[in-house]
Amino acid sequence: MRPRGHLSLSAARAKSRAFLPGHGFDRCRPQRRPAGGTRSRPAGLRSAPHLCGCVRPSARLLGSDARPQKTEQKDSRHRQTVWAARSPPPEGPFLKPVRCVQADENSIDKSGKEYDLLVIGGGSGGLACAKEAAQFGKKVAVLDYVEPSPRGTKWGLGGTCVNVGCIPKKLMHQAALLGGALKDAQHYGWSMAHPVHHSWSVMAQAVQNYVKSLNWGHRVQLQDKKVKYFNMKGSFLDSHTVCGLAKGGKKTTLTAEKIVIATGGRPKYPTHITGALEYGITSDDLFWLKDSPGKTLVVGASYVSLECAGFLTGVGLDTAVMMRSIPLRGFDQQMASLVTEHMESYGTKFLKKCVPMKVEKLESGRLQVTWKNTDLGTEEMDSFDTVMWAVGRVPDSETLNLEIVGVKTNSETGKIIVDASEATSVPHIYAIGDITEGRPELTPTAIAAGKLLARRLFGHSSELMDYDNVPTTVFTPLEYGCVGLSEEKAVQCYGSDNVEVFHAYYKPLEFTVAERDAAQCYMKMVCLREREQRILGLHFIGPNAGEVIQGFALGIKCGATYPQLMKTIGIHPTCAEEITKLHITKRSGLDATVTGC
Repeated sequence: MRPRGHLSLSAARAKSRAFLPGHGFDRCRPQRRPAGGTRSRPAGLRSAPHLCGCVRPSARLLGSDARPQKTEQKDSRHRQTVWAARSPPPEGPFLKPVRCVQADENSIDKSGKEYDLLVIGGGSGGLACAKEAAQFGKKVAVLDYVEPSPRGTKWGLGGTCVNVGCIPKKLMHQAALLGGALKDAQHYGWSMAHPVHHSWSVMAQAVQNYVKSLNWGHRVQLQDKKVKYFNMKGSFLDSHTVCGLAKGGKKTTLTAEKIVIATGGRPKYPTHITGALEYGITSDDLFWLKDSPGKTLVVGASYVSLECAGFLTGVGLDTAVMMRSIPLRGFDQQMASLVTEHMESYGTKFLKKCVPMKVEKLESGRLQVTWKNTDLGTEEMDSFDTVMWAVGRVPDSETLNLEIVGVKTNSETGKIIVDASEATSVPHIYAIGDITEGRPELTPTAIAAGKLLARRLFGHSSELMDYDNVPTTVFTPLEYGCVGLSEEKAVQCYGSDNVEVFHAYYKPLEFTVAERDAAQCYMKMVCLREREQRILGLHFIGPNAGEVIQGFALGIKCGATYPQLMKTIGIHPTCAEEITKLHITKRSGLDATVTGC
């Protein structure tokens, strides 16, 4: 039984302060402020530290003449320190007294370090690692700070995926799909009383509100698991010590037995191009635009470029993609070509084999872009409302001071070199996620790697992350999902004579009544030609590609073979069932178009 009048730690937290969700640095929110008057801080007053890491002057809590008195309350579960006033505050412009709760001051563990684990970076991988470590009863802290983009865009806790990646991207992709569904609906008997228009501002506000709710959710989860959160930029002082720098310049020194670097990456600006930094934006900015970007040029041929260009076209914007070479480098190139063909057929323009030279701002406010067509050797230009750079990403490691502690990085990419256990060149310093060399830049892999690392460090586990056969999807208008090796990679590894490719062109049932073109709806399975015909890779272009590939990924992860898959009964009528009926090989030269239902 809790003694009468005794507050639990969580209840005291709730009464003493509230976190403000959203951007930037969190501040303490008072419970109530008297009407009228202004607040002032009398000179010489001491400040009381608060749970969220900021400082609250004692005068604001207790009145100018009151001095805090530390008292302790204990029960079987908590030890907590409560600051209380000796006497009521005087009348005037001061706030009503609020009890502030501090965590146990005895914070140094047996190793002499303040924390068992310190995670630098509050993205998907870092948060997963921190929360998993806390499950083992370890004292954990997370240090996270988002440097505003060159355009001043900033966001909250959660990293790229939550704020400027997977989540807003998928939601805006859905907005574009709904636009296409409205057109299809007329073929199914639906009539539109008025012309349908898309509002960027309405969509953006809804997406941003949801993202902010996720920021808040991450904060709550850290609290629930007793993980200390610092909204600060971290840099190494030595191999066990990190300096946290807050927005206002305040520095906090943190020590930990083990440190995990999970700061991820940021979009790269081609600063050698005149006007690129001054006038361009990146995906860090696009998802937080309050107003429509208008006519947009997306420079780059990465999945980020194609996904953004796809939903921009889908919501009715004039969109062009400028690509220097091939699209979707690293993916199966036959599938990549089908993706771009479909995008072209639905209105996205492609400026192929073109390299931007400069961006200039016109008197009208529009941006004039000059580029070189490397095929023709000519210079061309056009004007746009927005120019977005999607030319790659760079590791967010510039301020970490890795050289001070000797953490080795790739001299070309700047990424941290790790071994199979995510260990860096310095004992007790680890790295996970996009900042590591040779790892897939995917949210689920970072999360899995973070959890497994925490279990190895604190849970007596020896399981390593398996980075082979990781499924992924490119959320272009016609989605492309895949798992395993591309056809090119399989041939490179095993030789063309030892690789068999089963393939098919199919038409989704939903496309028939809507009279939609299905020329790019395609699937292929890459197998070894050995007797067992082990599946090396599976590739699918069509509606809901991510949902289709996710299930088959399990089989391929478990070493499924072509005969086993052919014994699997498909669900009718679905697009996925066509995978269970693949029987025509590329080698045969036969027509691979699926006919009938």
